[in-house]
Amino acid sequence: MIKHRGFPGRLPGTDFQFTIRRANPKGVTPLSRRERHADRKPADRRADAGFMSALWRYFGDEPFARGNIDAGRLSWLFGREVVAAEDPFDPVSYDAMLRIDADLARASFPEVFGGGESA
Repeated sequence: MIKHRGFPGRLPGTDFQFTIRRANPKGVTPLSRRERHADRKPADRRADAGFMSALWRYFGDEPFARGNIDAGRLSWLFGREVVAAEDPFDPVSYDAMLRIDADLARASFPEVFGGGESA
């Protein structure tokens, strides 16, 4: 499993995890698209924005391996702002390649890209 050194382990001042320490011995947690409903808690929205900000600062628009990035946190963005960068895509591989859909990320998280607050 690739460890993205320097990537933040969590949202500062919270328990919202961004990375994992080691590979899961019982198997890789699959990536799946989680629906973000309009009534999500503000703390969850801040965690999503903080995570997108970390992804953008660390990877930009370049493809990246899933590695030690937390599957739960990634699944909130997967299939929208973060998409597969390879075909076929293996959702249960730490080596799976992903990329940020920059246009959709800017629209979803304008506060991350300098466009103000999101609703």
